[in-house]
Amino acid sequence: MAEFTMPSLGADMDEGTLLEWLVSPGDLVHKGDPVAVVETAKSTIEVECFETGTMTELLVEPGTTVPVGTPLALIGPAEEQHPARHAPEKGRPSERAWLPKSPELPSPPPEPTPVPVSAPPAAPPRGHIEAGPLVRHLAETSGLDLETLHGSGPGGRVTRTDVEQAAAARATAQPPRVRATPLARRLAAELGVDLATVKGTGRKEAVRAADVRHAAPGPSAPPTPAGAAAVRPSAVRPPAAHPSEDRAAAMRQAIAGLMSRANREIPHYYLSTTVDMTAAMDRLHEHNRTSTVGERLLPAALLLKAAALAAREVPEFNGFWTDDHFTAGDGVHLGVAISLRGGGLVAPALHHADTLTLPQLMTALKDLVTRARTGRLRGSEISDATITVTNLGDQGVETVFGVIYPPQVALVGFGRVVDRPYAVDGLLGVRPVVTATLSADHRATDGAVGARYLTVVSRLLQNPERL
Repeated sequence: MAEFTMPSLGADMDEGTLLEWLVSPGDLVHKGDPVAVVETAKSTIEVECFETGTMTELLVEPGTTVPVGTPLALIGPAEEQHPARHAPEKGRPSERAWLPKSPELPSPPPEPTPVPVSAPPAAPPRGHIEAGPLVRHLAETSGLDLETLHGSGPGGRVTRTDVEQAAAARATAQPPRVRATPLARRLAAELGVDLATVKGTGRKEAVRAADVRHAAPGPSAPPTPAGAAAVRPSAVRPPAAHPSEDRAAAMRQAIAGLMSRANREIPHYYLSTTVDMTAAMDRLHEHNRTSTVGERLLPAALLLKAAALAAREVPEFNGFWTDDHFTAGDGVHLGVAISLRGGGLVAPALHHADTLTLPQLMTALKDLVTRARTGRLRGSEISDATITVTNLGDQGVETVFGVIYPPQVALVGFGRVVDRPYAVDGLLGVRPVVTATLSADHRATDGAVGARYLTVVSRLLQNPERL
């Protein structure tokens, strides 16, 4: 019998709040499956299971804050049979145990016999849609298909007004989507509760499973769970100590503690170099000229790929300093510093970033940023980074020297790509350049190794066909 414990999702995490379970006792889970949603001081994270087996018992109730390492559930062998699995067949046993009893539903009416109808004639293809790049971009960001729009411009050309009117009509026709957790939606469907009528008490007023249970008909308090589905009273702790309004303060405290530790314990040294980006930007522009808006690359993709390949070539920076020695990472998992809209930052990992093509890396980066800012990161993304990159070029900064995220041993910084006077082969010209920096742990490496790393980064960016 294995224990599924509250994981450490970063060196700055001492405790976490279990928001909800994504599984129930009796469910078969595989290694890597998301099984719970945990809130830390920095973000809301889906936590994956560490091994394959059968979820036999949930030890902690949603809404409880527990220290890192606290057992949250018990996992048995996959083939083991448990009484909880033979409880009522309809629905999940434990989840049912937490739910108020609902009256039996009447038998569904017989489905009407389908009447064969002739298929409507297929609409003739419209062919190429006339629309400018700005209109195509606006339609894509609005989630509209240009082929479904009527163009009011010359020759049927779709105009910006056509897109804006279609987006406004769709927004009027569709009711706003209710913010709710996946478990809350599932419970609402089972109990016949309209989510639009439920007042949410979660983050940003999101509807939680407990809100649905209270709104469901019948007794407001769930019955006491029994048997294998029960939550151990001794394992339950008081509700979360951090109310939502203190989330920003908690994040600042977490960052302050971690960065203070980094500056106190890690002997940093800093290096920088200026990289000629002429070849890299030429390749970027050539790619973007023949790509759709969604397929275009940003300079950040080139910089991240160069940092990842350099970490593979100079592995002394790709790993962790623990117990007074360096341990290499099991792959290049590039941490990306992402600023959050409400303040603060997180640095989730792009797994095996050195093996991704530039389009794949760009897609993964956009997905990671979106999920980081909407609180949908996974536990492995928070805890697996082996080296972190911070890029403040989009903020106008030309040089950034970062603080290492312990127990990692290096942090790479990139500034804005700017046009500067730059001499090549004795000839002075104006070229796009970027300042690349390295903050490194002197316990793990020396300056000569750091210089080699930056040299590799520079060489790759000046030979972008190798990225």
